[in-house]
Amino acid sequence: MVKYMFLLYADKPLPEPGTDEARQLFQAWNAATSEMAEAGVLIDCGPLQPQAVSTTVRVRDGEALITDGPAAEIKEVFGGFTLVDCADLDEALKWAARVPTASEGKVEVRPVIQVRAPAERPAG
Repeated sequence: MVKYMFLLYADKPLPEPGTDEARQLFQAWNAATSEMAEAGVLIDCGPLQPQAVSTTVRVRDGEALITDGPAAEIKEVFGGFTLVDCADLDEALKWAARVPTASEGKVEVRPVIQVRAPAERPAG
């Protein structure tokens, strides 16, 4: 099995909570994630707060430079992620096509590099 991260990009910001458009989007997301969970591939997923509330950290010459806003200026809105565990890329692409963002924006599918956690040090 391989973990894949779906990076979700929309052409416009998410609809305001409480609107019909937001309810329809939530229902579509609920259906897609429920199907992934039932198939046993969903690990985690979540929407992100708007770019306006993001903070970017860069370290230069040992000093942390902190700025308000996203790290990159892009037209699209990076709105969230989905992490799945699939047999191969073909299966991951099948699930990515079911994500509502794919209908109006795009879903970038990237394999996650499997890194072993550092071994715990013995006590004492």
